[in-house]
Order: sequence, then C-alpha cells, then structure tokens
Amino acid sequence: MKFLRDLTRRGLRGVKLVISDAHLGLKAAIAKVFNATWQRCRVHFMRNALAYANKGQRQMVLALINTAFAQETTEAAHEQWRVVADHFRTKLPKLAALLDEAQNDVLAFTGFPRAHRKHIASTNPLERLNAEIKRRTDVVGIFPNDAAIVRLVGALLLEQNDEWQLQRRYLSLEGLGAISDNQNQRLSAVITG
Repeated sequence: MKFLRDLTRRGLRGVKLVISDAHLGLKAAIAKVFNATWQRCRVHFMRNALAYANKGQRQMVLALINTAFAQETTEAAHEQWRVVADHFRTKLPKLAALLDEAQNDVLAFTGFPRAHRKHIASTNPLERLNAEIKRRTDVVGIFPNDAAIVRLVGALLLEQNDEWQLQRRYLSLEGLGAISDNQNQRLSAVITG
C-alpha cells in the first residue's frame, strides 16, 4: 500500500487497470489506492489451472479455457467460461472450482477495448523487460558503483520506452481515448520533447 500511495503522491493518475499475479495484499491495496479494475495475469492463472490436470489432459484444458479468451464480447467470454467450468465439474472438480473462483479476475481485461486485450491480459511485457534487464546486467557482472547500474538500467528503460512510442505502440491512441476520464485531452501520435 505504501508503494502505491507513493506512486500517487508522485503524480500517477487515471489508473484503470492493474495486472498482477493473485497476491491478496496487492489486490486489496490496488482497490483501495487506485479504485481500479484488477486483472489476474492470464499466463500465471493458466499455469495454476494446468496443475489440476494430468499431463495427458493439459492440452485439452488449455484449449478449452482459451475458447473463453477468444470471445468477442465480455458477456460471451463469461458465458463460455461457465460452459468450460461446467465441462470440468465431474472429471476435474478442483479445476472447475478454480475457474468459478477466478472468473471475474481473469476475464477483467474483456471490459476494455478489443484492440488492447492482447496487451492487458498478462504481465508478460513487463516480465520480458525484466528478463532483458537481467540479461544485460548479468553480462556486466559486478558494477563499480550504484550509479553505474542506474545508468545501464535507465538506458535500457529509455530504449524500451522509445521503441514502444515510435516503433510498436503498445496501446492505440483511439482506444486510450475511449477509456480516458479526460475526453478533451488530445494525445499526440508521437511524443516530442
């Protein structure tokens, strides 16, 4: 909670969705500090769900759960999720119970613009960035001082920021405008500065 409050004191505003693993303390802090929708990371959830199936069942379980993620609307996704949960009730009751419990948290991303859904269903982009930072810092091994690691990691983060802004926009401006509280604010196609 302290970390999230510090972010708001430093100017973080307009948080609509927070994606994380299913940490109860973090989930409660997000609701209290940001009053934002919480999305359980789909990738982490799938790992948890597959633990309830034996090796021979995992591909089938994965395929069936993915049918809910492929739906066009929020309502259709929830309906398909319930169909999948019902399918597992007799043969994999613990999996069905997990699906019942996690439905709203795992499908929270479906309430956002369709164009954004593939980006906001999991923490994978952040995990990829963290892996790249680890890879690049492991090459150096031992840093002469704290400033050296801050320079390297800062440069990597700036590089990633530029890539997302100029080459591969992470979320479309139109979609962001659709969910923004400030409809009068114009978002430029390229941020200059």
